Amino acid sequence: MVLWLNFFSAGAMASKYFRLTIVTAALLLSSSVVGAVTAATLYRWVDKNGEVHYGDRVPPEEVKLDREILNEYGVAVKFLPHELTEKELVVLKRQQPLEAAEKQRIRQANQRDNVLLNTYLSVDEIEALRNRRKELLDGQIHVTEAYLKNLRAKLIKLQTDASRFQPYNADPNAPPINRRLAKELSNTLKSILVYEQTLVDTHTKQTQLVAKFASDIDRYRHLRGLN
Repeated sequence: MVLWLNFFSAGAMASKYFRLTIVTAALLLSSSVVGAVTAATLYRWVDKNGEVHYGDRVPPEEVKLDREILNEYGVAVKFLPHELTEKELVVLKRQQPLEAAEKQRIRQANQRDNVLLNTYLSVDEIEALRNRRKELLDGQIHVTEAYLKNLRAKLIKLQTDASRFQPYNADPNAPPINRRLAKELSNTLKSILVYEQTLVDTHTKQTQLVAKFASDIDRYRHLRGLN
């Protein structure tokens, strides 16, 4: 048995969610209608003209519309979204990665909050850990600076030695630089470049470390209500 009902009205009556009393009255028009409703799935949908329809079948030309499944009391228990248009699919495809990224950001923020609350008992503990890690980087910086000082002194000596030879000496009668000295000079220059970059990287790490702990402390104060 196929049951279709429709209602014509404006305002709230054209809405998918008008009052349950109206729906119940429609469903109880006769005992035969009630029997049909309880024996089959009942759908409710609004057509393109704003008319509300009820039935245990949805006409083929309207299956692409939003629909609701109602229980025997006329209460919506499930929502069936309309078939997406090509434009809506494009928008959805564009939104999905953004929504996924936002969910990931929220998940990571929650994890960070849990780590802060479960790891530290006070702001002093966070500051103490920050100071210890900063001191480690300070030590690396001092060691690197000492290496660079020695390498630069060595480079000056090697350059002085190399100045007696071609191509570092403009005298056409100067002998060519020997392979050992040339290689040592080249290796020293390369080492200086490496340690200079290491020094820059370590300073960057230290700056990032201090900024991260400052952010953690601010967040911890907020979570503990210490602001």
